[in-house]
Amino acid sequence: MPLMAVSFIQMTYNMVDIIWIGRLGSKSVAAVGTVGMLMWMMNSFALLSKVSAEVSIGQSIGARRLDKAMLYASHTTTLAIMLGLFFAVFFFLFPQLTISFFRLEADITQEAVNYLRIISLGVPFMFLILNFSGIYIGTGRSDIPFYFNAVGLVLNIVLDPLFIFGFGFIPKMGSQGAAVATTLSQFVVLILFIRHLRKKNGVLAQFPFWIKLRKSYTINILKLGIPVAAMNVYFSIINMNLTRIASIHGGHLGVTSQTTGGQIEGITWNTSTGFATALGSFVAQNFAAGKMDRARHAYRYTLMAMMTLGILVTAAFMLFGSEIFSVFIPERAAYLAGGDYLFIIGISQVFMMLELTTQGMFNGVGKTTPPAIVSIVFNTVRIPLAMILAATMGVNGVWWAISITSIIKGIFSATWYYFLQRKLERKEKYTK
Repeated sequence: MPLMAVSFIQMTYNMVDIIWIGRLGSKSVAAVGTVGMLMWMMNSFALLSKVSAEVSIGQSIGARRLDKAMLYASHTTTLAIMLGLFFAVFFFLFPQLTISFFRLEADITQEAVNYLRIISLGVPFMFLILNFSGIYIGTGRSDIPFYFNAVGLVLNIVLDPLFIFGFGFIPKMGSQGAAVATTLSQFVVLILFIRHLRKKNGVLAQFPFWIKLRKSYTINILKLGIPVAAMNVYFSIINMNLTRIASIHGGHLGVTSQTTGGQIEGITWNTSTGFATALGSFVAQNFAAGKMDRARHAYRYTLMAMMTLGILVTAAFMLFGSEIFSVFIPERAAYLAGGDYLFIIGISQVFMMLELTTQGMFNGVGKTTPPAIVSIVFNTVRIPLAMILAATMGVNGVWWAISITSIIKGIFSATWYYFLQRKLERKEKYTK
């Protein structure tokens, strides 16, 4: 639950920004949304140190090697500082280079550049926050990241309107104000982590944040972190390309529909991912104990719950898409375009939940390759399919490409697992 809550907090950060920036207009939302795509990619790079910290520290503590756990914590923190500073300097000095990829209108591009310059100052904070979260998770204290990130969320909610619209001595800063609020909130979260780590009874006995990297530790960290980081970076690049296609065929309203609609859809995605993670853990325990009947029952019950939620979300998106979108952006042209996005994406919600739930089942029985293949192949197909459909249907073709591939992924995953389950059942009978 704490890990799920942290995901929802991060998502709420973005949604709060969009709700306030939506009052400035759809162009501002498009500018901030494109930068959000870049920050998604930064989060993916930051997983290198976070995931490595979780695994290496957890294993070291399990082996009763606190000395190794401290060294791994120092190594991942040093890497997080180096990566955070590199990307911060790059984005601050060359914002135009990255924003120009999205082919936005000149005024929106400039607003995005100004926003990116400010948000880049907080990139090192983001890398360190994720790294420290991984350290606490590795030591079994997943509650600490939840508490600290919750403080940051509340602070962001308070600061957003003050800096965006101005208050008293604080000047009106528009979308740049949202960047200032987010950066300040992340800085406070980082300070909370550092203070807690520096307590006398702090986790891992006040390990140093900056050390000279040792070859063996660094290689092991890279082995653990690069596959996960590379996969997430790849998916973020796919979505950046989809945003570019949406910008070409739908202008700033296309970008606004995808970035804001993606945040709205994130509610169901995060819920499904949380249940899939819990299912994977439950199945893993029962699979190892030779109690696959319990695991199959859990899959059916989880699937029933997710299908029920999927049907409700589909109905909401298809019947009230424009109304839902208008909560975030009250501009008529924007919420009508966003309504089209939610209507088309709504069709695939049940199948998206089917894919994620089945992925949890695959992971539980130790077969992580099938869901990875399905995800990589069909997410990659989205780009050429979006280009083909957008050429004849306009920006809605991009949304159909996303929805169609989600439907195929759900059906393909469930079918693949069906045959795997029959194979496992035959193996059980043979063993008995």
